[in-house]
Amino acid sequence: MQTFIYMVRHGDSPKNGNERTRGLTEKGYLDAQRVTALLADEGIDIVASSPYTRSILTVNEIALHINKEVLVYEGLKERKFSAEENRVGDKELIPLLEKSFRDASFTLKGAESNADCQKRAVSVLLELLETFQGKKVVIGTHGAVMTLMMGYFDRSYGLEFLHSTTKPDVYKLEFKEQELISVQRLCT
Repeated sequence: MQTFIYMVRHGDSPKNGNERTRGLTEKGYLDAQRVTALLADEGIDIVASSPYTRSILTVNEIALHINKEVLVYEGLKERKFSAEENRVGDKELIPLLEKSFRDASFTLKGAESNADCQKRAVSVLLELLETFQGKKVVIGTHGAVMTLMMGYFDRSYGLEFLHSTTKPDVYKLEFKEQELISVQRLCT
Protein backbone atom coordinates (compact mmCIF):
# COMPACT_ATOMS: atom_id res chain seq x y z
CA MET A 1 0.00 0.00 0.00
CA GLN A 2 1.49 3.33 -1.10
CA THR A 3 1.60 6.37 1.13
CA PHE A 4 2.45 9.75 -0.30
CA ILE A 5 4.25 12.43 1.70
CA TYR A 6 4.33 15.93 0.26
CA MET A 7 7.23 17.83 1.79
CA VAL A 8 6.41 21.54 1.57
CA ARG A 9 9.27 23.86 2.37
CA HIS A 10 7.79 27.08 3.73
CA GLY A 11 7.36 30.25 1.70
CA ASP A 12 9.45 33.40 1.95
CA SER A 13 9.79 34.70 5.51
CA PRO A 14 11.42 37.72 7.16
CA LYS A 15 15.18 37.38 7.54
CA ASN A 16 15.20 38.37 11.20
CA GLY A 17 13.27 37.60 14.34
CA ASN A 18 12.40 34.63 16.48
CA GLU A 19 12.71 31.28 14.73
CA ARG A 20 9.44 29.94 16.12
CA THR A 21 7.26 32.97 15.45
CA ARG A 22 8.60 34.42 12.19
CA GLY A 23 5.70 34.49 9.75
CA LEU A 24 5.63 35.03 6.02
CA THR A 25 6.42 38.06 3.92
CA GLU A 26 3.91 39.35 1.36
CA LYS A 27 5.70 37.14 -1.18
CA GLY A 28 5.45 34.25 1.30
CA TYR A 29 1.66 34.55 1.42
CA LEU A 30 1.60 34.46 -2.39
CA ASP A 31 3.91 31.41 -2.20
CA ALA A 32 1.39 29.69 0.10
CA GLN A 33 -1.43 30.38 -2.39
CA ARG A 34 0.65 28.84 -5.20
CA VAL A 35 1.39 25.76 -3.07
CA THR A 36 -2.33 25.37 -2.32
CA ALA A 37 -3.21 25.64 -6.02
CA LEU A 38 -0.50 23.10 -6.86
CA LEU A 39 -1.82 20.54 -4.34
CA ALA A 40 -5.56 21.25 -4.65
CA ASP A 41 -6.21 18.30 -6.98
CA GLU A 42 -3.79 15.82 -5.37
CA GLY A 43 -6.42 14.31 -3.05
CA ILE A 44 -4.66 15.31 0.16
CA ASP A 45 -5.99 13.55 3.27
CA ILE A 46 -3.90 15.03 6.11
CA VAL A 47 -1.91 18.20 6.71
CA ALA A 48 0.87 18.19 9.31
CA SER A 49 3.44 20.84 10.09
CA SER A 50 6.39 22.02 12.05
CA PRO A 51 5.23 24.21 14.97
CA TYR A 52 6.95 27.23 13.41
CA THR A 53 4.54 29.90 12.21
CA ARG A 54 5.97 30.19 8.68
CA SER A 55 5.47 26.47 8.04
CA ILE A 56 1.93 26.42 9.42
CA LEU A 57 0.98 29.47 7.36
CA THR A 58 2.38 27.89 4.20
CA VAL A 59 0.16 24.77 4.49
CA ASN A 60 -2.86 26.19 6.32
CA GLU A 61 -4.78 26.96 3.10
CA ILE A 62 -4.37 23.33 2.01
CA ALA A 63 -5.89 22.22 5.31
CA LEU A 64 -8.78 24.65 4.87
CA HIS A 65 -9.24 23.37 1.30
CA ILE A 66 -9.78 19.80 2.59
CA ASN A 67 -11.71 20.99 5.66
CA LYS A 68 -9.13 19.72 8.17
CA GLU A 69 -6.93 21.28 10.83
CA VAL A 70 -3.16 21.37 10.58
CA LEU A 71 -1.68 18.71 12.88
CA VAL A 72 1.34 20.31 14.56
CA TYR A 73 4.32 18.17 15.56
CA GLU A 74 7.11 19.63 17.67
CA GLY A 75 9.50 17.03 16.25
CA LEU A 76 9.18 18.57 12.78
CA LYS A 77 10.66 21.94 13.80
CA GLU A 78 13.75 23.21 12.02
CA ARG A 79 17.15 22.20 13.27
CA LYS A 80 18.32 24.39 16.12
CA PHE A 81 21.51 25.93 14.72
CA SER A 82 22.52 27.99 17.77
CA ALA A 83 21.63 28.54 21.40
CA GLU A 84 19.85 31.74 20.37
CA GLU A 85 16.18 31.76 19.44
CA ASN A 86 16.69 34.22 16.58
CA ARG A 87 17.52 33.28 13.00
CA VAL A 88 21.18 32.60 12.22
CA GLY A 89 22.29 34.89 9.37
CA ASP A 90 23.30 33.41 6.01
CA LYS A 91 26.92 34.48 6.50
CA GLU A 92 27.17 32.28 9.62
CA LEU A 93 24.75 29.60 8.45
CA ILE A 94 26.52 28.48 5.25
CA PRO A 95 29.80 27.39 6.93
CA LEU A 96 27.80 25.86 9.79
CA LEU A 97 25.79 23.76 7.31
CA GLU A 98 28.93 22.70 5.44
CA LYS A 99 30.57 21.48 8.64
CA SER A 100 27.35 19.81 9.82
CA PHE A 101 26.94 17.81 6.61
CA ARG A 102 30.58 16.67 6.80
CA ASP A 103 30.19 15.66 10.46
CA ALA A 104 26.61 14.80 11.45
CA SER A 105 27.46 15.01 15.17
CA PHE A 106 28.88 18.56 14.94
CA THR A 107 27.00 21.18 16.94
CA LEU A 108 27.51 24.52 18.57
CA LYS A 109 27.01 24.77 22.33
CA GLY A 110 23.31 24.80 23.18
CA ALA A 111 22.30 23.86 19.63
CA GLU A 112 21.48 20.62 17.83
CA SER A 113 23.47 18.37 15.48
CA ASN A 114 22.25 17.05 12.14
CA ALA A 115 22.17 13.57 13.69
CA ASP A 116 19.96 14.70 16.58
CA CYS A 117 17.65 16.69 14.30
CA GLN A 118 17.35 13.80 11.86
CA LYS A 119 16.54 11.32 14.63
CA ARG A 120 13.78 13.53 16.07
CA ALA A 121 12.20 14.43 12.73
CA VAL A 122 12.39 10.94 11.22
CA SER A 123 10.64 9.50 14.29
CA VAL A 124 7.68 11.79 13.51
CA LEU A 125 7.80 10.90 9.81
CA LEU A 126 7.78 7.17 10.61
CA GLU A 127 4.84 7.74 12.95
CA LEU A 128 2.97 9.57 10.18
CA LEU A 129 3.73 6.77 7.70
CA GLU A 130 2.32 4.21 10.12
CA THR A 131 -0.69 6.20 11.30
CA PHE A 132 -1.74 7.40 7.84
CA GLN A 133 -0.73 4.39 5.75
CA GLY A 134 -2.26 4.56 2.29
CA LYS A 135 -3.03 8.28 2.61
CA LYS A 136 -1.65 11.49 1.11
CA VAL A 137 -0.01 13.62 3.77
CA VAL A 138 1.31 17.17 3.43
CA ILE A 139 4.13 18.16 5.80
CA GLY A 140 4.90 21.85 6.27
CA THR A 141 8.63 21.89 6.82
CA HIS A 142 11.99 23.66 6.54
CA GLY A 143 15.02 23.23 4.27
CA ALA A 144 17.47 21.52 6.61
CA VAL A 145 15.02 19.26 8.41
CA MET A 146 13.40 18.26 5.09
CA THR A 147 16.83 17.39 3.67
CA LEU A 148 17.72 15.36 6.76
CA MET A 149 14.42 13.43 6.65
CA MET A 150 14.84 12.64 2.96
CA GLY A 151 18.53 11.84 3.50
CA TYR A 152 17.58 9.21 6.08
CA PHE A 153 15.96 7.18 3.29
CA ASP A 154 18.38 8.10 0.49
CA ARG A 155 21.87 9.46 1.21
CA SER A 156 21.91 11.40 -2.07
CA TYR A 157 19.81 14.05 -0.30
CA GLY A 158 22.51 16.12 1.36
CA LEU A 159 23.99 19.60 1.36
CA GLU A 160 23.98 19.96 -2.44
CA PHE A 161 20.29 19.07 -2.49
CA LEU A 162 19.56 21.55 0.31
CA HIS A 163 21.29 24.34 -1.63
CA SER A 164 19.21 23.47 -4.72
CA THR A 165 15.87 23.92 -2.96
CA THR A 166 13.76 27.05 -3.07
CA LYS A 167 11.24 28.78 -0.84
CA PRO A 168 8.69 27.42 -1.27
CA ASP A 169 9.45 23.99 -2.63
CA VAL A 170 7.35 20.83 -2.86
CA TYR A 171 8.54 17.22 -3.09
CA LYS A 172 6.20 14.27 -3.51
CA LEU A 173 7.63 11.17 -1.82
CA GLU A 174 6.11 7.76 -2.50
CA PHE A 175 6.53 5.12 0.21
CA LYS A 176 5.70 1.43 0.32
CA GLU A 177 5.35 0.98 4.06
CA GLN A 178 8.61 2.61 5.27
CA GLU A 179 10.60 2.21 2.06
CA LEU A 180 11.06 5.29 -0.10
CA ILE A 181 10.10 4.30 -3.65
CA SER A 182 10.29 7.59 -5.55
CA VAL A 183 10.71 11.35 -5.19
CA GLN A 184 9.23 13.90 -7.57
CA ARG A 185 9.80 17.63 -7.36
CA LEU A 186 6.58 19.48 -8.07
CA CYS A 187 7.05 22.91 -9.62
CA THR A 188 5.72 25.84 -7.63
